[in-house]
Amino acid sequence: MELNADFSRRAAVHAARLPWVKSPMAGVERRMLDRIGDEVARATSVVRYAPGSHFSPHVHGGGEEFLVLEGVFQDEHGDYPVGSYVRNPPTSRHEPGSAPGCTILVKLWQFDPDDRTEIRIDTGRESFHAATGRPGVEILPLYRDAREDVRLERWAPGAAVELAVPGGIEIFVLDGGFREGGEDFGAHSWLRLPDGTALRARSGEAGCRVWIKTGHLAQPIGAPAP
Repeated sequence: MELNADFSRRAAVHAARLPWVKSPMAGVERRMLDRIGDEVARATSVVRYAPGSHFSPHVHGGGEEFLVLEGVFQDEHGDYPVGSYVRNPPTSRHEPGSAPGCTILVKLWQFDPDDRTEIRIDTGRESFHAATGRPGVEILPLYRDAREDVRLERWAPGAAVELAVPGGIEIFVLDGGFREGGEDFGAHSWLRLPDGTALRARSGEAGCRVWIKTGHLAQPIGAPAP
């Protein structure tokens, strides 16, 4: 399966407007944003766990990165409430599920194969700080290495947001909204701009809060090895 698989082009998905698609596990559904591959895939998705649902224990051959959007995500390592940001690197193992139910933004098979860094951040306990040289923007850093920069940003109401994005950018709206390229992006909307482009956006009357990843689209992109 290929969905938004040409990473040299702008891609946008308004996930809140999409139907939920069943996964192989009962009670687990998803809305796909981009994907290369079938059940083992390089994928970006919004995934919803019904109360009491879970996946079987498994190893992340290509790593897993997720942000909890609603509810509480759980595995044998702990409970992760709304706002939790987690990186499970390649070779990590867990049995995910949710007793109360949850929704997450998740990215699979997008790590450096040698990455072994585990990250667990409850962003609800962290503070934003003003972004240098970017009026109306505040940042909460989540992860950074030579390949990518991951963060939350808050854009003030009506803020003009302009940013060069060598290596490309992905933006997922957590709340509020913005306008870019003549298109309006609200909660659970996703935008991807390719390597070598620039972001030019303006936040709405209520401002917005967004998850952002930059730099990673400069890396070779393909399907996971069988």
